[in-house]
Amino acid sequence: MNLKVKIRLGDLLVQQGIISEEQLMQALAAQKKSGRKLGYMLIELGFVTENQQLGFLSQHLNVPLVDISQYNVSLSAVNMLPEVQARRHRALVLEDKGDRLLVAMSDPADLAAIDVLSALLPKPIDVAVVRDSQLIQAYDDFYRRTEEIASFAQELAEEYQDEANFDFDSGINNAQDTTVARLLQSIFEDAVQAKASDIHIEPDEASLRIRMRVDGVLQENVIQEKNIASALVLRLKLMSGLDISEKRLPQDGRTSVRIKGHTIDVRVSTMPIQAGESVVMRLLDQSAGLLTLDQTGMPNNLLARFRRLLHRPHGMILVTGPTGSGKTTTLYGALSELNKAASKIITVEDPVEYRLPRINQVQTNNKIGLNFSNILRTTLRQDPDIIMVGEMRDQETAEIGLRGALTGHLVLSTLHTNDATSSAVRLLDMGAPGYLVASSLRAVVAQRLVRKICDNCREDYRLNAEELLWLNSLDDNLKDINFKRGKGCQTCNKTGYKGRIGVFELLEMTEKMMNALKINDTVTFSQAALQSPGFVPLAKVALMYAKTGITTVDEVLKLIEMVVDDRSITSTDNAETIEQKLTQDMEKHRPHQTLSESTGNTPEPTDFSFEIGSSNPKPGGDGGTV
Repeated sequence: MNLKVKIRLGDLLVQQGIISEEQLMQALAAQKKSGRKLGYMLIELGFVTENQQLGFLSQHLNVPLVDISQYNVSLSAVNMLPEVQARRHRALVLEDKGDRLLVAMSDPADLAAIDVLSALLPKPIDVAVVRDSQLIQAYDDFYRRTEEIASFAQELAEEYQDEANFDFDSGINNAQDTTVARLLQSIFEDAVQAKASDIHIEPDEASLRIRMRVDGVLQENVIQEKNIASALVLRLKLMSGLDISEKRLPQDGRTSVRIKGHTIDVRVSTMPIQAGESVVMRLLDQSAGLLTLDQTGMPNNLLARFRRLLHRPHGMILVTGPTGSGKTTTLYGALSELNKAASKIITVEDPVEYRLPRINQVQTNNKIGLNFSNILRTTLRQDPDIIMVGEMRDQETAEIGLRGALTGHLVLSTLHTNDATSSAVRLLDMGAPGYLVASSLRAVVAQRLVRKICDNCREDYRLNAEELLWLNSLDDNLKDINFKRGKGCQTCNKTGYKGRIGVFELLEMTEKMMNALKINDTVTFSQAALQSPGFVPLAKVALMYAKTGITTVDEVLKLIEMVVDDRSITSTDNAETIEQKLTQDMEKHRPHQTLSESTGNTPEPTDFSFEIGSSNPKPGGDGGTV
């Protein structure tokens, strides 16, 4: 291709008076030390903004400025350039125009990179300029390992035509470059790129299903080579230290893998099923670090109340919700704040998910009788200030934890209940004495994760009659509310969602609730809880998120079906004031202006959908869990 002016970026900016010669020399010196591109250094040093640099390059070099999120990218065109080369030269092939290729670059003035790309690609190229952050995201979105996984699966199936022919001794001594190892590596890399929290390997009668949970939703990749399932399971058992000869009983183990500079802890669970053994792996990115309480998405007013509770000298605080709702993340965030040299903190977990400095973390081992209750008894003799119990599972654990809270310790724990009001009732149901629950329990945090609307494809949405009927139990003034939803685009792979955010309710114990618990009066307790000052139910908080355009009505309705039983949720005594504060706090979660909005470019329509399996599109992802 022929650029308007073949000259280096720094010289161009100096010629146009955007930066001085002195600033250029300073940026070049910083570039020499860091090894990064000049454009990044200029932005990092504050000499130019990214928008300023991109706009200048687009205008001066006469190349288009492209918003990848709104562009109909061709997957076949993307695959013309290997991922390694694409990342190295910060380039992405967007479209095959027949006789030429359109290539997006973050630095179109990098003539050396253009020469390399011209030699690598089969056709002449035209260059477009694009945000570097969009390129990095595009690599994770487009360079998925689906085809690579299918290829390795086929190769492995050819090596082992029959499951019975798989050599177990060979599996034990395999090097890292064996086919099964490369297949697993591809699966892990694909999961990390998709920001999946779990990987499911499920043999079926005629196929092998590999499913990944992204933003709480499973996406499926079906592999026809079913006979490779035993090879995969064997390899995973070897990696996680499980008994390879035992196929009749469930097993749990742990391993770690290194993916693109990230250390990923993998919790492995196997279970015998009709067609073989099912394996579920929970992925924990140790390199990413823990989320702080500020990063969980908890509204400021709830966060202030929660922090006040955490700094009480004793009592029990429960975090409740179903599996995968972010309870552990919230507890770890709380422990990070409480982790001071002056406090002795002991945790009892099954298993230990994240390693924390200064904190004594104990993992249960039921095989040798090291269960929650036994560890908890010993813990109380270890002179702790704060105790974290992974889960209140039985009467004995609950009673020991409650008595620990009564004897001068701050006890944090989780419980599997639908909402905060049912947590105390659940403790009574487990056999804990009412007087003990009333004296020890200080507060309950209930939480859920809801999917956030994709910023790039949001559009207005009007409630239908059925939705209006459901939501009227929460708010009877919804007719004029301008709700939002995601239309579906390349960024979110046609799901309309990108990432998740926590929805919280906080119930603090009052004297009326304590008196009800002392006499095991659960009806009066529930009524008092719903009327307690500052309490706003989960469903109402989720509806506020929908009203402010953070999530959709569908996500609110899903949550309502989880937390609403036979009672209708009504406004509390001061709910109006609390709701106003929550609404103000949610302003920070409003979507930011997109590139197309800031540049005035009209987004191009797109019909692109990247399929992981036969029919399930990939949702967007954060990785994290709250």
